[in-house]
Order: sequence, then C-alpha cells, then structure tokens
Amino acid sequence: MGSVKVPKGMNVAEIKWEGEFFGPSKRREAIVKQDFYQEPNHCVTILREWQEKASVLNLILSGTWINMDVTLSSFSPKVYGAYGNVKYSIAFAQWKDLKIYTTEEGKAAGEEQQIMPRNEPDQIFQGSYTVVSGDTLWGIALKELGSGVRWDAIYEANKEIIENAAKSYGKNGSDHGHWIYPGTILSIPV
Repeated sequence: MGSVKVPKGMNVAEIKWEGEFFGPSKRREAIVKQDFYQEPNHCVTILREWQEKASVLNLILSGTWINMDVTLSSFSPKVYGAYGNVKYSIAFAQWKDLKIYTTEEGKAAGEEQQIMPRNEPDQIFQGSYTVVSGDTLWGIALKELGSGVRWDAIYEANKEIIENAAKSYGKNGSDHGHWIYPGTILSIPV
C-alpha cells in the first residue's frame, strides 16, 4: 500500500513510501496474503532492530527496477483505529562501499584527484526524521529532543530544506517553520 519515490541520478538513492500493517482482526482481508501475515508489533520490532543496527539489507520492489543494498534511514510507525492497524512511513538509503585512503595510499592507487581535506562539521546530528501529516516543529522537537522549546534548533539546522519544501507547495516561505510538509526529511541536531 502506498507510493514509492524512485530516485534518479548518481547520488545515493533514497527509496521511501508509506504503508500499513493490518491488525489481527483484519488479517482475513483480501489484500493480505495469509501465508505471509505477521502481527504489526512483530514487523515494527524487526524494522526498528534493522534501523538501530544499521543492517545492510537487500531491497527488491516487484514491478520496478529496484534491487539494491540499502540501510533503513527512517521508520515512523503509528497505531490507529480499533483494529490494531499500524500506519508507517519508511525510507531506505542506498548502501555503498566507502573507500577511505591515506594520502600515500591514494597516490599509490591513482586516486590523488579525489583526495580532499576533511572539513569539520558545523553541527552534529543524532539522526533524521521524516515529516508526516499533522507534524509541527514543536511536536518533533518534543518527540526527538525531549522539549518542544527546541523547535528552533531543528528549524535552523534544516532552514534551507524547510523553505524549499514550502516554496514547492506554492508558499512564499515556511513562516519560520510554521509550514512543514509530509515527506520532508529533517536532520535532528544533538
């Protein structure tokens, strides 16, 4: 259930969608393959474990060209309704081997042009969060940082992303983070 964002270009690909795990009382729905049914809590536990361990997974999506190694970059489950159903949004990032050379190794491997000095990051992030319908920066800060008062730190760390998302939805701007949109991926500062 849901839609898939299929990436283009040469950067690290991101595949994401929203879906639903049916609760036990809806397991007999025609859309559910009976032989493969799992309780929503079991599915959520497995996905959270993969995310916490940064497990490298092989993602294959039937009917598309997608067959790649990925890591689970964000997963947001939410229980709703009386049937025990769980709606979720999920995002995977393509996993690529990282090659790091010392200056001498790079020269020996003919990689001199690709060796660049490492810049220290201006800010350190503890992870990412994908905005879902109904979210506010205050609510995200409360959930992710323990205090809604810290919403401005999330805004400042993601100002360009938030403003660009607002403009893509026809707004002149986000009104300092007032307008945020589902699917926007925010970096959560430490």
